[in-house]
Amino acid sequence: MAESRRQPDRKSRLHKTDLEYKFVGKFIVLDGPDGCGKSTQARLFAEWLDRQGIATLQLRDPGDTVIGEQIRGILLRPEHVVMDTRTELLLYMAARAQLWAEKMGPALADGKCVVLDRWLSSTCAYQGYAGEFGMDKVIRIAEDCLERVWPDLTIILDVNLETASRRLKRELDRMEQKGDGYHEKVRQGFLELARLREGFFVVDASGDIETVHKRVLDVIVQWGSA
Repeated sequence: MAESRRQPDRKSRLHKTDLEYKFVGKFIVLDGPDGCGKSTQARLFAEWLDRQGIATLQLRDPGDTVIGEQIRGILLRPEHVVMDTRTELLLYMAARAQLWAEKMGPALADGKCVVLDRWLSSTCAYQGYAGEFGMDKVIRIAEDCLERVWPDLTIILDVNLETASRRLKRELDRMEQKGDGYHEKVRQGFLELARLREGFFVVDASGDIETVHKRVLDVIVQWGSA
C-alpha cells in the first residue's frame, strides 16, 4: 500500500492562506545608508516570499528600466562632482516615475508583492536631510511626480558609519564619496523619517547577513500578521 502523504493541518493551511493574502499587491521597501546591506537583504526577502508561494517582483531604485539605468549612471558616476542637490532629487524622481509606469504599477495591479531596494525614503534622507533641501519639500515634489508616494512597509537597515565603511570594499560611486559628515547626516535622516512616519521599522543591520535576514523577517512577519 502506498504511503499516504501527510496533509497540512487546518491551522497551517489557514496561516499560509492568510500570509499570501497579506502580501498580495503589497509594496515593500528596504532602505538605509550606503553599506547597510539593503540590496542583499532585499534579495533574501524576495527569495523568502517566493518560497512561501507569493508572486514577487524585486526591483532597485533607481534602475531596472532602460531609462532608469541611464539615469542611475548619470547620478552615480564619480566624475559628475558638480551635480547640484536639486538635480539629484529630480533625476531620482524621474527614474521612479519610469519604474512605476513600466514595472511597478503593472506588477501591483497583478497582485504581485513588489520588493524594492530604495525608494522615496532615500531621497528624504540624502537630498532632503543630508543635502539640506528639506524632507517636507522632497515629499511635496514626490506627491506631484509619483503615482505612489509611500510603500505599505519600509524597513530601514541601520548601521553606524564605521560598519558601513568596512562593507564598501569596492570603488565608491559619486554618492558614496560624499564624506563621513554627509553620510552621518544621511543615517540621522533615515532615523528621523522612521520616527515621524507610520509604516516604518528600524532594524539593526550590524550583524552578519543571516542574522540581519532573521531580524528583517521577524519584523515583516509580525507586520503581515497584524
